[in-house]
This record gives sequence, structure tokens and C-alpha cells, in this order.
Amino acid sequence: MRASITRPARVMPEGVYRRALKAKAEIVEGELSDLLWDLNLYRYSLQRAVDALWELDKVPKKSQAHQLLYPVLKSYGFRAHVTRNIYSTALALVKSARQSKGAKPIVRRLSVRLDYQDARVDVCNHIVRVVLRNKWYALRIIHRREYIERFKDLRWKEVHLKYVGGALYVSIVFETVYKPYMPRGALALDVNLRHVVVYDGSGIRRYRTRFVGSLSKRARAEELTRKHPRRWRYSRRVLNRVKSLHRRARNIVVDWCRKFAKELVLRARRNSYAVVLEDLEYLHRSVARNGGSIAWKLSTFAYRKLQEAVITKAIEYNVPVAFVDPRNTSTTCPRCGAELHYIHRLAVCGNCGFKADRDSVGAINIWLRLLYAYAGELGSPPRAPAVKDEARRSGGTGMRGVKKVVITIHK
Repeated sequence: MRASITRPARVMPEGVYRRALKAKAEIVEGELSDLLWDLNLYRYSLQRAVDALWELDKVPKKSQAHQLLYPVLKSYGFRAHVTRNIYSTALALVKSARQSKGAKPIVRRLSVRLDYQDARVDVCNHIVRVVLRNKWYALRIIHRREYIERFKDLRWKEVHLKYVGGALYVSIVFETVYKPYMPRGALALDVNLRHVVVYDGSGIRRYRTRFVGSLSKRARAEELTRKHPRRWRYSRRVLNRVKSLHRRARNIVVDWCRKFAKELVLRARRNSYAVVLEDLEYLHRSVARNGGSIAWKLSTFAYRKLQEAVITKAIEYNVPVAFVDPRNTSTTCPRCGAELHYIHRLAVCGNCGFKADRDSVGAINIWLRLLYAYAGELGSPPRAPAVKDEARRSGGTGMRGVKKVVITIHK
């Protein structure tokens, strides 16, 4: 196994990160019709700026876009900083579309992004004030008090306001300082469609996922598009059904990932552990080789959402996070490093007699890979015990070495 390590593990660096408070909002000062008019005018102005930039042979610099668009946008009555925000957003959209060789961007949503010059946030009273042209609007955040109170000591940076489905939504971006503690152990995760296996150096714990239920929804949506290959985009009944299935599939994954991430991170914090995840770069390469499989596409989406949820919660609770290369973690014996042979999902090592299921082998190897990467391999390195008697053999001295190296990397 040691020969298969091609590069050391990496960790989430400490520093300033951003968190968002997302909630519904209701207007308490000003008229909703006036605010919607301003949002519609903002969308119209943004689309005009995109159209003007798209007609140019070359994407201009920001100073050139200012000279070209600022007088026209200012004539709509927008404040100076909102005007600069409009052409800056249009410039970014056009530049991204040109680089990816895509079509001209079309602005469809009623949304706006504002900073400290055009918004005010009062977290204690659950009030957000925004202005686009010449009138301020006060919005009340509709959410649980205990959720909003988490952000009262943080510094806010931006306010995102949008109108979707007859309701106002506000997203306030805050800055948070991530200072992970010194871990004394690690929780290694091995993820598949049915289970997440967690190994902490002393035992295996399994969590059943909801990814299979999400996969069935996506498979049904794909089946409908194949059944109606020509008219599914134009039949409102079929199109709404396809959209509903994709939306439910996404909601299942996102909801489960958030709940599981919170439970995992709180467990890691109680025990002063770090969380070890697989580096998804290699998963993407594998998906590219199996691009036609819907299961692989869902795996990419689900694993990414799970990783994002774990990282978000880890930053919130200052839990250390490390990433390791997952290649060959299911085919290498964690005890002696020989190649494993499988009987269905049971892994058997012909060299040392180690036996375990495929997911347990992956989780143990991920845990050991972090150990080898940061604790070194001088002398006799620690070896993976059998699944039943890990607590007696794991020792723990290796993870003390991990603590010191991780803190050195952070600095």
C-alpha cells in the first residue's frame, strides 16, 4: 500500500471563509409592487448590457465597459454602485460564455446582489434594508430565531435578493474565521450509493444513504425522455413531470447530506477528531470513463453534495478536514499491502489472511493513507488490524504525529 501513495494528503487551510443565511422575507416598509418594478428594471438593464457586450468582437476591459455602459444604465435611475454592479455582472457573464464557447446569456431571474453601499443588515432585529434606485425597502427575515442567532457575531459582506414563485428570498453572505483545533484522531469516510462507512481507528460504523431512492427518481425521468423523445420538451404535462422528478431527486440528496454532515461533524468535534474525505478529482476521471451511466452521474452529484455539506459544517464548528487520494483503497490489503481478491463483496488477502467487506477496506485504507502521509513511514509503520479488534491494536501514537504536521501546514 505504501508504494501506491503518489502524493501526500491535503487539508483545508485555516483562514476566512463565507457562510450564507438563506431565508424567506416579507416586505415591511415600502410597496412590493415598487420593489418588483425595480427588480424587473434591473433584469432588463442587465440583459441590455449583456446584449451590447455580446455584439463586440472582443470582450472589453472593465474600464472600457464603464465608459460604454455607465451613462446608459445611470439614465434608468440606478444608484452609482448598483450601476457598476450591473455592467460588472454583464461583463462576467459574457466573458464566461465566450470562454466556454456557449450561447449568449439570457437573464431570466428577478434577482440582485448588493453590498454595504446599497444594503443594511440588522441581524438582531431580523431586518434587511435594500435600495436599487431612489427608495429604500425594509424586509423581515422569516426563519427560526435560533438559526438567525448563529450569524449575529459575524460580519456580513453581501445581500442577494430574488423573487421566485410569488415569494421573496434573501441570502446574506457572512465572513467566518476557520480555526481548526488540533485533532487527536480521525474519521475516515468511504462512500457508495447505499452506505457511508466511517472508520475512526477503533471500529467501523455504517450509515444507510438515500442515494438509491434519488437514483430511482432520476432513472424514471430519463425513462420519460426516452419514451417521448420528440415531444417531452413541448408537452407541458410530461415536461412538468420530468422537472418534478429531477427536483425530488436533488432534494433527497441535499436533505440527507446536510443531516448526515451535521451528525458526523458533531461526532468529530466531541472526540476532537479530524474528518478525512476522498479527493474527488479522481472520481471525476472515473466518471469521464463511464460517462454514459446515470448511476455514475448521480454518484458524482451525490458525492460532491456530501463533501460540500461536510466541509460547510466543519468550517462552522472548526473541525479539521483532510483529503486523500482514494485510488486503490478497495484493492489493497490494509494489513500487508498486497492485492486483495474478492468473493462478491468480501475481500480476502492471500498473503496475510485479512478478510473484510469492500466498504470497510476502503474506509480503513483512507484512514491509513492519512496516517502514512502525515506521520511518515520510518521504521515499522502502524498497520491496519482486523475489523473486530481494531481498538486494541490501533494504538494512537500515529495520530499524534498527524496533529503536529497538520498544524504546521496550516501555519
